[in-house]
Amino acid sequence: MDFFKWVNLFIIFHCFASTPIFSDSSFSSNEHLAVPTTTKFLDLAKEPRVFDWMVNIRRKIHENPELGYEEFETSELIRAELDKLGITYKHPVAVTGVIGFIGTGLPPFVAIRADMDALLMQEMVDWKHKSKVPGKMHACGHDGHVAMLLGAAKILKEHEKEIRGTVVLVFQPAEEGGGGAKRILDAGALENVSAIFGLHIANSLPIGAVASRSGPLFAGSGFFEAIISGKGGHAAIPQHSIDPILAASNVIVSLQHIVSREADPLDSQVVTVAKFQGGGAFNVIPDSVTIGGTFRAFSKESFMQLRHRIEQVITGQAAVQRCNATVSFLDEEKTFFPPTVNNPDLHGFFRTVAGDLLGVNKVNDMQPLMGSEDFSFYQEVLPGYFFLLGMENASVERLESPHSPYFKINEDALPYGAALHASLAT
Repeated sequence: MDFFKWVNLFIIFHCFASTPIFSDSSFSSNEHLAVPTTTKFLDLAKEPRVFDWMVNIRRKIHENPELGYEEFETSELIRAELDKLGITYKHPVAVTGVIGFIGTGLPPFVAIRADMDALLMQEMVDWKHKSKVPGKMHACGHDGHVAMLLGAAKILKEHEKEIRGTVVLVFQPAEEGGGGAKRILDAGALENVSAIFGLHIANSLPIGAVASRSGPLFAGSGFFEAIISGKGGHAAIPQHSIDPILAASNVIVSLQHIVSREADPLDSQVVTVAKFQGGGAFNVIPDSVTIGGTFRAFSKESFMQLRHRIEQVITGQAAVQRCNATVSFLDEEKTFFPPTVNNPDLHGFFRTVAGDLLGVNKVNDMQPLMGSEDFSFYQEVLPGYFFLLGMENASVERLESPHSPYFKINEDALPYGAALHASLAT
């Protein structure tokens, strides 16, 4: 998940006060799948029969990481465990996705989601259950997310007779840039769902604690790539060439003015050029240069304005230097992620449930982050809530950030995720 590149810099914690469940909420308490034993879910999740089972599942998945829309073995493992638990499901959904059902089969339907995909990177952690697939690694904790959702499923299935309504288990492929959430929605898998909850483990948040906020949580994100074409030639006689490197340099500087001079300082936005490719010799001006990068904003309006101005600036500044430019926003290759915006009514519900389960001093506020998460696709069409789950135990070791080849999961966090999933869904 992209946002963890920033999480260590920006999380600010403040304890929440407890509020009534769904106070003034459109998602009313009548839609809540009330189960009287939810406060005991954490104790159940910590029982060895559940905890050891989750750990074993997580380690199996970790050893066999699969990229987006290639999670065939992961999906097979999930289905095998659901079969053992007697939980019905739909498959395939969005290629490798699995949608499970616990409860009456009748409304209200409340969904809980876990992503399944790994990253294209070599694991550098030397341990017994290290990735067995060269160049692929679960470096963002999705193996743990799957294990926690299965743990919640196990607990909920044991209390199925007490559920008034239906819990929908969403095992989603391709969160890492593939827009798997959008394809789950496009498949019609969540048409009757009243609300959806999701989580992500956080290395810098203490174990047993959670953090989130109402409203914008993560930014919307998009990508761009531009080819700036001039006329190549010998570097000693630049007057006979049209230099695309000079043009690209002016483009990059001008792109930074969009945020600094055009955007409201109180409306956080980012434009970053992170790719610059051109030329292969010290004394040759190339014919063309390719640049690329990412842009972020917390509203669709700001995002679309950024997109519009990025194209204008690139083509305009290239023309000033007598170059031509073509701009692509890679819509087919890199799906645009909308901003992740937490439903304010579900925020009150989350505070109450998490406070009851963990203690109100463990429920923390956080600042918005410029990273992105495809859970936002769900939130565009139904009430949704996303939060961070702590796993840091500073007395044991310092954990690396996600997307690091040294990333590790503190498996003691698994019961907290499973219990929160189960409690929020019921």
